[in-house]
Amino acid sequence: MSVFEQYNAQQIEVLKDLDAVRKRPGMYIGSTGKRGLHHLVWEVVDNSIDEFLAGYGSKITVTVHQDSRVTVEDEGRGLPVEEHEESGISAAQLVMTTLHAGGKFNNNSYKVSGGLHGVGISVVNALSENLCLITYRSGKKYKQEFVRGNPQYELKVVDSTRKTGTKITFKPDPEIFETTEFDHSTLARRLRESAFLNKDLTLKLIDKRNETAEKEFKYSGGLKEFIAHLNKDRKILNEKIIYLEKEVDDYYIETAIQYNEGYNERIYTYANNIKTVDGGYHLTGFKSALTKAINQFAERKNLTNKSDPSLKGKDVREGLTAVLNVKLPEPQFEGQTKTKLGNSELRSAVESVVYEFMNVYLDAHPEFGKKIVDKALKAVRARQASKKARELTKRKTALNNNTLPGKLADCSSRKPEESELFLVEGDSAGGSAKQGRNRHFQAILPLKGKILNVERARLDKILNNNEIASIITALGTGIGEDFDLEDLRYNKVIIMTDADVDGAHISTLILTLFYRYMDELIRKGHIYLARPPLYKVNHRGEQKYLYTDQDLQKYRKQHENKSFSIQRYKGLGEMNPDQLWKTTMNPDNRKLQQVEINDEIEADDIFTRLMGSDTSLRKEFIFSNAEMAGELDI
Repeated sequence: MSVFEQYNAQQIEVLKDLDAVRKRPGMYIGSTGKRGLHHLVWEVVDNSIDEFLAGYGSKITVTVHQDSRVTVEDEGRGLPVEEHEESGISAAQLVMTTLHAGGKFNNNSYKVSGGLHGVGISVVNALSENLCLITYRSGKKYKQEFVRGNPQYELKVVDSTRKTGTKITFKPDPEIFETTEFDHSTLARRLRESAFLNKDLTLKLIDKRNETAEKEFKYSGGLKEFIAHLNKDRKILNEKIIYLEKEVDDYYIETAIQYNEGYNERIYTYANNIKTVDGGYHLTGFKSALTKAINQFAERKNLTNKSDPSLKGKDVREGLTAVLNVKLPEPQFEGQTKTKLGNSELRSAVESVVYEFMNVYLDAHPEFGKKIVDKALKAVRARQASKKARELTKRKTALNNNTLPGKLADCSSRKPEESELFLVEGDSAGGSAKQGRNRHFQAILPLKGKILNVERARLDKILNNNEIASIITALGTGIGEDFDLEDLRYNKVIIMTDADVDGAHISTLILTLFYRYMDELIRKGHIYLARPPLYKVNHRGEQKYLYTDQDLQKYRKQHENKSFSIQRYKGLGEMNPDQLWKTTMNPDNRKLQQVEINDEIEADDIFTRLMGSDTSLRKEFIFSNAEMAGELDI
């Protein structure tokens, strides 16, 4: 039978209703891992917040049950229960089972919305083992249950009530998700964020897996309290938080701004309560307005010389912490997971409002303005000092002039997609890794000691550190504003350090470098942590490698009546090349941990506490997380 005969009309499959969601869940929720699992909760909560924004209800309760079920209950209007004329089923069932069906595609029911009932809630239904919908409306309590998106019976009245609102209880389908265990801290962080963004809204988290885990979030100060929370562990440049709130046509624009003495900028953007991690036109407008306003203030006050270059955006945003929250009638999010806002008309609206406001504010607070300009000028000088060093790290320069680091044992392959770079702690371990590796696709770069802590330094000082310069040159991408992922010479960059406290410290120093100055390496999934074994056990001539203390305890229990010897590895250098290959470098059986940014704000906070200048924060973090030693979840 020919290929053409095999491919005919019978092979064309039409996926009906929610079958497409179950077939390709990643297209709708991003992944089937923990991120996708929690996205189910966000979809339901976003719908409840939309009811609040429409003026109905001021409290939302999220309950996590013992069996991985989650309940989200609001005090809104409740889902409509009347029969939908075209479909012949209740409106509630329609939005629960049909993509692109809901009350948010026109501006009559909701002026602004982040969730879309017809996309979000139907996807949650499709990816749940079971889901129970209860809607309180018109003095009656209605109920309908679903199994993997399929209704088990028609919507029915089960009681009378004075309440209004919607209550949805769902259990994620273990056939779809890698794990169905919700993380308490992840839920709490997101609900706290939503409370910051909505001044009069109360969000409550009840975790029945832990009797003491009940939290309520409500912030009358809104974005001002948000900024204070974000900067709580930093030295502040302006004590008074700059706050702007304005409506222009159909757009609501709100922002809060505060500078600190650090070197990193942090701008968190939201559209209709959805965090736009990848920014969008609202962020572009905000950045442009801030740069223009500060440059013009510097000109008016003669704070810069004619010979000085204009302050660039990066310069004026050094040490900036800002939150930008916009609300608009018809948001155009890119992708179902809504990480980027595509409404181009919003750029000019935000730019105009923020520029006008900052112009007036800077003139009214000239001392603050002078501090910002002075800080920006220092950033300019640092940028100029580091320009030459940055250029030397670019891939073309490195390759053409044969200036790859002398300590680098490169791989023979010139195909980045199959190549790996191991950043190895110490020359001894580096020597073993060089001998034990697969020379075709594995490159080794030994690092001497601990690299500079980039959290406390500007780029010019960072580039003078030999170990960091070697890392940048080996990668080929450049750094900072010259960073270009297209020039990356290795698909996998693997941090391989000793399985002890010093090794963890070195790993964190390297991760801080990547997170602060080359974060796209993490976001695009190129950074990994190697997991070397902690123990080697000998039993009757047989060797077994154990990677954690828990593994050792388990082994002891299984062999409690048998004699065996245990060797604890103090470092990678104690392993011979064959052992290092077998346990840590061989792709067939090694344990690699991919580094991901699950929560932007939490990741930033962790790096500040661990690597910042305030040692008390570091001690507090270590004591609070001692039981999690050995685990790193960014």
